Amino acid sequence: MWWSTLVSAVGGLVVGVVVAVAVLMLRQKRAVRLASQIKKAAQEEAERLKQEAEIAAKEEAMRIRQMAQEEAEKIREELRNERKRLERKEDTLDQKADFLSRKERQIEQRLQEIKRKEEELEKRYQEVEELREKQVEELQRVAKMSREKAREVLLSKLEKELEREASLLVARYTERAREKAEDEARRILATAIQRISVEHTQESVVSTVDLPNEEMKGRIIGREGRNIRAFEKATGADLIVDDTPGVVVVSCFDSIRREIARRALERLVADGRIHPARIEEVVEQTRKQLNEQMQKIGREASMELDIHGLHPRLVMLLGRLKFRTSYGQNVLQHSIEVAHLCGMLAAELGFDVKLAKRCGLLHDIGKAVDHEIEGAHAQIGADLAKRYQEKPVVCNAIAAHHGDVPPETPYAVIVQAADAISASRPGARRETLEKYIQRLEKLEAVASEFEGVRNAYAIQAGREVRVIIDPEKVSDEQALVLARNIANRIADEMTFAGEIKVTVIRETRAVEYAR
Repeated sequence: MWWSTLVSAVGGLVVGVVVAVAVLMLRQKRAVRLASQIKKAAQEEAERLKQEAEIAAKEEAMRIRQMAQEEAEKIREELRNERKRLERKEDTLDQKADFLSRKERQIEQRLQEIKRKEEELEKRYQEVEELREKQVEELQRVAKMSREKAREVLLSKLEKELEREASLLVARYTERAREKAEDEARRILATAIQRISVEHTQESVVSTVDLPNEEMKGRIIGREGRNIRAFEKATGADLIVDDTPGVVVVSCFDSIRREIARRALERLVADGRIHPARIEEVVEQTRKQLNEQMQKIGREASMELDIHGLHPRLVMLLGRLKFRTSYGQNVLQHSIEVAHLCGMLAAELGFDVKLAKRCGLLHDIGKAVDHEIEGAHAQIGADLAKRYQEKPVVCNAIAAHHGDVPPETPYAVIVQAADAISASRPGARRETLEKYIQRLEKLEAVASEFEGVRNAYAIQAGREVRVIIDPEKVSDEQALVLARNIANRIADEMTFAGEIKVTVIRETRAVEYAR
């Protein structure tokens, strides 16, 4: 039974294998046929693409050939244009070469002509020189004077004529410049002086102390003079107790020490307790109070002028000037006045008003310590300003305000003018009769030392010098030079405020008597 089943299965398997083989063979034939068709189609497509590529290549080659031809044609056209341009340039260069050749020939001809004329001129010059020598010899024979002597006479005459012309010219331009400068300076100074308003009478340093009674003198002196010795030691000032009723005198060259001594003595007299310990205590308190007051005074002065940024030491020195006088004029008040004048002058001239005020306020700062440091107060003040970081402009204005050093900026000149105005205005300073007479005599002596001066007179309180000259020794032109020389000599040898006018008078008088 199972054998039949096995045979059936084997037969089915064989039949299946045979069918599968047949199916596979059929598919293989169909695949071969399909592959043949695909190959053929691919060959046809490749042939077609090849033909199309050949056609495209031919077209591209034709296009490139056409572009190359066009580019070559363009290059050929440019070459033709360049050739034409070069030909034109060559023609131009040929023309220029011909022109230069003609010019060269003309120059050569001119050079030959100039050389010929030079030879002719040389011959004529020699002839003229020979003729001049003959004329000079003839003139020397006729004039009986050598060439050197004639030259001296001619130069002497020419020198006199030139000196006269120069004197006239200098006088003309000097007078013209002086008129213009004086008018402008007068206007500016008049405006500044008109705007400034200050006291005419300056406060003097008080060196006397009033006493309530005569008994107070004995208390001031103390037992065996111990109180007065302690007072003088503590203050550095001399205390003079004499027979003058109700007054003692404080004497000291240092105005600050004198002020401390005066104030301390007033406090001691008011308090009534006078002994060495109390004296030292009161003097020290007074010194501190005065230092604080000086600092305050310096700040107020700078604030009044709207000046900021001053070093505290300079502010203190400004306060010290409150107790310093010069010819009776309070130096701090004088400095404030000069600062105002500097500001006004700077405003008129178009300069920095604040900087000018700063220069004017500090110009006499050296007087606060000139009794402690050797040297002129102008240089001392300049050194102080430099030490406390003031600008070089300010330092130069301080150093130059008395002419000790030359002014380097217009601000120094402004300070000089303002200082002279403040010092020379009426009522500003006092001058002793002896010094006044000495100054007038010095003015007359300086003017009389010049040759040709007969008399010299100082008039108008020494503001003008009248000089009478000998008309036979000094001409009109020389009188102008003489006036300038006298003015320069006075400026160099004398110290004065403002200006001194020098007037030279030359006159000729003819006198005859009828009998």
